[in-house]
Amino acid sequence: MKLEKNPMDFSYDTIIRGDCIEELKKFPDNSIDLIFADPPYNMQLENNLYRPNNTKVDGVDDEWDKFASFEEYDNFCTSWLSECKRILKDTGTIWVIGSYHNIFRVGNIMLNLGFWILNDVTWYKTNPMPNFMGTRFTNATETLLWCSGNKKNKKYTFNHKLMKKYNGNKQMTSVWRIGLCIGKERLKGEDGKKSHSTQKPEELLKRVILSTTKQGDIVLDPFFGTGTTGAVAKKLKRRFIGIEKEEKYITLAHNRIDKIDQFYEEADWIEESASLKSQNEQ
Repeated sequence: MKLEKNPMDFSYDTIIRGDCIEELKKFPDNSIDLIFADPPYNMQLENNLYRPNNTKVDGVDDEWDKFASFEEYDNFCTSWLSECKRILKDTGTIWVIGSYHNIFRVGNIMLNLGFWILNDVTWYKTNPMPNFMGTRFTNATETLLWCSGNKKNKKYTFNHKLMKKYNGNKQMTSVWRIGLCIGKERLKGEDGKKSHSTQKPEELLKRVILSTTKQGDIVLDPFFGTGTTGAVAKKLKRRFIGIEKEEKYITLAHNRIDKIDQFYEEADWIEESASLKSQNEQ
């Protein structure tokens, strides 16, 4: 992966290995155009989940998603969000994604820190995992909070006309119909199991990055995982910086991003996405 220094003495198009809070502290103030954060959800799973045929569901039971208490989780979120607010440009914005397990806690923390919520976007999953026990409604959504650093920020990037064109010349709503990450896009190991339990679909990141950045902008992902944010940023000719603690994910992300040789002009992206949308709705 080719690195390029920017004037503020940190590298573009790179993955930093380390704890996100400690690494975020090293960034200069007002240096990032867009932050996309997919933090641990603190899902508090207590028991294994099985399908009706008694096969185990491959859920989120990773150590990085486990916290001893809500207080510990809140303190963690307050720390990384405080650093994100500091390094976000005055014209920049941040997206944070979560489920019902954590998004209300995260939203409260963001408001207390002075972020201003511009939209809550609902990701409606067209192929959600069923509720195998039949004890609740099938959970088919996640929420993205799109926020500016403060209420006074009126100069944030929002490519309204572009997203309207994508949406058949109608204003795009805050409900996005996108399937879970499956098929060739889903990274898997030699055993056929998912390489990362919460890999997000590229279509989701395409909408985030294209709607709220310009070509050449700096996109930071403090929970980089297998590199979806970096892969999409590269395709859309944006600069990216990822922070990731686990070496196995960094290796997968490097391999994935280094293979990218297809770059999108905005018109090409709209044409491809419109075709994909049509297929999903059939």
